[in-house]
Amino acid sequence: MPSALIMTETSIAERYTAVWNEPDPDRRREAVAQLWAEDGSEFTDTSRYTGHGALEARIAGAYEQFVAPGEFVFVLEPGVVGHHGAVTFTTHMVPAAGGGPAWTGVVFLLLGEDGRITRDYQFSGADAGTRAVVTEFLRRLSEGSPERIAELFADVVDWQLAWPSTGHPAVPWIRARSTRADVADHFRALDSFHVPERRGGREPEVLVQGADAVVLGEIRQTVRRTGRSYRALCALRLTVTDGLITRYHVYEDSLSVA
Repeated sequence: MPSALIMTETSIAERYTAVWNEPDPDRRREAVAQLWAEDGSEFTDTSRYTGHGALEARIAGAYEQFVAPGEFVFVLEPGVVGHHGAVTFTTHMVPAAGGGPAWTGVVFLLLGEDGRITRDYQFSGADAGTRAVVTEFLRRLSEGSPERIAELFADVVDWQLAWPSTGHPAVPWIRARSTRADVADHFRALDSFHVPERRGGREPEVLVQGADAVVLGEIRQTVRRTGRSYRALCALRLTVTDGLITRYHVYEDSLSVA
């Protein structure tokens, strides 16, 4: 049996995530034996599963419930870290057809001397799910597809942008909005007014508490008509409900931008 010690932390996390999507029972059984020690245990907030048989049944049950019907897949979030026989990472259960996470788990693994998992702690909750949706929103925002961004929003959105509430010709993207279609229109308007290839900004800071998140960042845009660039500090207040953004409040110096 190959030892997991020769694998990087990322490859361990990749194999761990992949086993929950594995359709073949024999390959799933083999993967469980390679990943976990014979007496390895997984702990959730309500249950404990010890030994290859219990772990295999646990994973097979999740596969049959969520993956086999074609509704969901499990994916690994970038950012695996580990040292001294411990590995931690985040996984998401996302709709197979696309969209925000329906569930998020933060996994903490302890490895034995042979590199196999001895203890597997899985944490889930509102904080993890909110952070996952916000992280995906920021990723899609950097890619710049209005339709893909809008997929992460609820049908009805509590939308607020700073100034002016009635709109202004200098900043046509700032106006009242309330639906997912409005969200896509907002980001299309931003792209039409600016040069998307020259957008930027520093790495945002993300603060999460339960269903709510605050994103602190800096906007860097170039106006298409004039070629003039500008910067503006901003903060976003987001609320995530059932894997979708239901509140989107932007705090920026819109008057200076105008």
